[in-house]
Amino acid sequence: MKEVIKIGLLDRFRNKTVSVTKYKLISDAGGGYYSFGGNLYYSDIVRAAIRPKAQAIGKIVGKHIRETIRADGSKDIKVNPEAYMRFLLEEPNPYMTGQMLQEKLAVQLELNHNAFAYIEKDENDYPVAIYPINAAVGEAVQNYNGELFLRFTLKSGKIVTFRYTNIIHLRKDFNNNEIFGDSPARALLPLMEVVNVIDQGIIKAIKNSNIIKWLLRFKANLNPEDIKKSIKEFVNSFLNTEKSESVGAAAVDAKTDAIQVDPKDYVPNAAQMDRTVQRIYSFFNTNAKIIQGNYTEDEWISYYEANIEPVVMQLSGEYTRKLFTRKERGFGNKIIFESSNLTFASMQTKLSLVNFVDRGILNPNEVRGILNLAPIPGGDEYIRRLDTRPVSE
Repeated sequence: MKEVIKIGLLDRFRNKTVSVTKYKLISDAGGGYYSFGGNLYYSDIVRAAIRPKAQAIGKIVGKHIRETIRADGSKDIKVNPEAYMRFLLEEPNPYMTGQMLQEKLAVQLELNHNAFAYIEKDENDYPVAIYPINAAVGEAVQNYNGELFLRFTLKSGKIVTFRYTNIIHLRKDFNNNEIFGDSPARALLPLMEVVNVIDQGIIKAIKNSNIIKWLLRFKANLNPEDIKKSIKEFVNSFLNTEKSESVGAAAVDAKTDAIQVDPKDYVPNAAQMDRTVQRIYSFFNTNAKIIQGNYTEDEWISYYEANIEPVVMQLSGEYTRKLFTRKERGFGNKIIFESSNLTFASMQTKLSLVNFVDRGILNPNEVRGILNLAPIPGGDEYIRRLDTRPVSE
């Protein structure tokens, strides 16, 4: 008996169904994927911490590379040999470009330590579209043949199930679970609670400083009407800035003490707030200079190698093994995501790249791209100075 599961992924998949055999869970109860990023993304600190990484990952360019060996043993490398794959990388679905898809996956990866995208294939098993999956809950399940599936509960409440081979799955802190990356909830929730308490204290202090500036303490017992009358007289006499006869001094009788309220007494500890923010930045492997764009060339390269490059490598591996069959990969097909951290280099460093051009390391158009210039005809050809030759000659 086969179980028919309705799939609802955007409007495009509303009427599609998939028939699978009976499932059994391979993960322990509570060991699946649970979205944690909804409320977390409302924090300005968290959003600022992950934005530079997401934008940098959105800038990387995916290319289809086909590398084969000629009869003489030399390599034949072709870039984007198939038009359908180039279009898929540039426009993965009708709703977004490759840049936007990569940014969305990067944000989901940072918030939940898991990011998913579904690969739609045609009747010939060729990929035609890639859609991000914004799920609330995910479960790893398999049939009796051992084939792995992922079953998602979407934010809309719909349940969808896909073969794992049709899912691009990015993971972070991949440790305890066999399929999913570990959730950041336990590590981040205490820090976010501290930030929330401090923020509420600051708001309360600001409100108090705007409303209460003086505290009148009466030494005698007065009825409520007399208290209101005395406060009104004090305000009209000494706090009304429109009165021309104000001399900058105030006096009260012996029955009343006037105490000025200092707003600083109600402001939370700023040092404690800074330490908490720094701990959140450290959790996301970033710092204030990266967030504010105030970094040097070396600081960005360090951030790129520690935080961006691992995701670039993971994207290349996932796209390659999910978009190509083993046979296609055996013929040298792979997806490479290129990201030049030299785009953030100083102008002096960029100009020194001319030395790489005449040695055949970079071609003129690659250097022009780093300089944010349009390519030129013939600029894709690698050139070499006449005084540099292979060592065999």
